[in-house]
Amino acid sequence: MTTTDTAVIDEGKLMSFVFRAVDEVGATLNCALVVMGDRLGYYRALADYGPLAAPELAARTETGEKYAREWLNAQAAGGFVTYDSATGEYTLPPEHAIALADESSPAFLPGFFQIAFGTVSDASRIFELARDGDGLAWGDHSTDVHVGCERFFRPGYVANLVSSWLPALDGVVAKLEAGARVADLGCGHGSSTVIMAEAFPQSTFVGSDAHAASIDTARQRIEDAGLSSRVSLEVASGGEFTGTGFDLVTTFDALHDMGDPVGTARHVHAALAEEGTWMIVEPAAGDRVEDNFNPVGRAYYGFSTLLCTPSSLSQDVGLAIGTQAGPAKIRDIVTAAGFTSFRVAAQTPFNNVLEVRK
Repeated sequence: MTTTDTAVIDEGKLMSFVFRAVDEVGATLNCALVVMGDRLGYYRALADYGPLAAPELAARTETGEKYAREWLNAQAAGGFVTYDSATGEYTLPPEHAIALADESSPAFLPGFFQIAFGTVSDASRIFELARDGDGLAWGDHSTDVHVGCERFFRPGYVANLVSSWLPALDGVVAKLEAGARVADLGCGHGSSTVIMAEAFPQSTFVGSDAHAASIDTARQRIEDAGLSSRVSLEVASGGEFTGTGFDLVTTFDALHDMGDPVGTARHVHAALAEEGTWMIVEPAAGDRVEDNFNPVGRAYYGFSTLLCTPSSLSQDVGLAIGTQAGPAKIRDIVTAAGFTSFRVAAQTPFNNVLEVRK
């Protein structure tokens, strides 16, 4: 016997849920449509030349008019653009333009949609792996995952890393200004490394990541920025990066992806100078599951299921703490590794910034 055999069904609640589910399907499809609008230049054209009718948008972007028409209608139905029935023109509101067309804005969102698009594209592989609790390595995902991850997080790093996150750490900025040794653990495409190296020309940096293709991209970014004399890069996991005596170790949105975060923490403990600091930037999360039942937590739990947990499970130990681990879980990890000082130093809507010391 099922619950529906005996329960009294509220038809109003049922249909409310059905229509909510229809909206979810529209939102799922819109993930790809946002990536489409970003990749084909639709948002940029609307921001620069709008309001535009479909033929004008197609001409500005050198794309097919019928695709532009349907894309615009989907965006209008979802409230991403507005439609003027009298003129047949579509407008990207200025606030939406900041979030969808200005890559320098900390509110820029297409990278978030791109990493979600790449994650969902790989989801069928995760379904099969989940049957046996197996994992999928970060490097085995679609490149949209890797590129989208950097495009999503980089604007926040640009807006906060030098101006507020590093100053929130005890005595770190003074060391960086005087000349410090820094290890950027899990540096990905190197955005965080470049930002710090450009801001503190007296300091030297070592970036490391287990994903060789990301290090290749980071190496090009470092060269383009003219930082090769002060920045070195290596392919290495969290427990294998080289060097000791670091004044600062940084880990941006990566610790929860690691198979053995406790082992990584022990390695960081050994690599830090006695008065050194480990700055761990992790996705914003509370310590209780219910603390994260909100739009940001929902997105992060989705990524945790399809991307971050499989990444951890693909590695040795496979602790899989999840994207929404929360500060208390991170404290447990670093304490087990021998650290004695831990605090939440700063927060944004998308990140917790944690200061860890010996």
